[in-house]
Amino acid sequence: MNNRCNRWLAINPLHLVLSAAILIIFCFSILGTGFSASAAQWPEIQRRGYLNIAVKDNLRPLGFRDANGNLQGLEIDLAKRLAADLLGKADAVKLQPVINRDRLSVVLNQKVDLAIARVTATNSRARLVSLSVPYYFDGTFIVTKDTNIQQLRDLAKRKIAVIMHSDTIAQVRYYVPNAELVGVNSYQEAREQIESNAVTAFAADASVLSGWVQQYPQYRLLPTKLSTEPLSVVMPKGLQYDELRRQVNEAIARYIAQGWLQERVKYWGLP
Repeated sequence: MNNRCNRWLAINPLHLVLSAAILIIFCFSILGTGFSASAAQWPEIQRRGYLNIAVKDNLRPLGFRDANGNLQGLEIDLAKRLAADLLGKADAVKLQPVINRDRLSVVLNQKVDLAIARVTATNSRARLVSLSVPYYFDGTFIVTKDTNIQQLRDLAKRKIAVIMHSDTIAQVRYYVPNAELVGVNSYQEAREQIESNAVTAFAADASVLSGWVQQYPQYRLLPTKLSTEPLSVVMPKGLQYDELRRQVNEAIARYIAQGWLQERVKYWGLP
């Protein structure tokens, strides 16, 4: 884990004051790269009257479709709140579903103004795009349906599924050194392994596992968080986008200071 992530470990985003959040802005607003972003500048967005925002539509509870096909979730709430505060109405936004591999490119290639699509703030991503004040701190948790498992120590000598080649492997080895790790290629495969009793538990991101718990009540998260990863809004680089970035960052800082993000995180069942 790099030094920046270590610093995040000591911060509770839901209790940040506005001044602290503004300081974080400078950590992620890195200007000047060889890439030429072409998203709309703030005056153009104001003239046309809406934001184009890339979101997830298959990741409960961050961004997913309800029974009627409507988009909802924490990130959908954030997109609509930004539209309401920046442009005067919550429906002043066009939500564009995006797959994981396109979350950065859609901003770089002028397809959207912003992406709010479970993007973890990393150094490599910050070289391509600007990353906002974090709106949620994701991280690794362990999920199980075995009622005998209450704490991490109960997983000693048990089998835990992990996504192949993921950072989660090192985290689980550190916290549960005596467990046997079983590599899987997808979340679906992990669930199949648990259902067939081939493994006892699965370690992955809280933002994904929370959706499991909501869909399948027999599952539950263990209380210990193994890592902390800030999720940020993806924004274009370049001096011409300074005003857009300022508007977004200051809005998110207000939502943190006022407790609105905390309320929405709790509403959507995220740890």
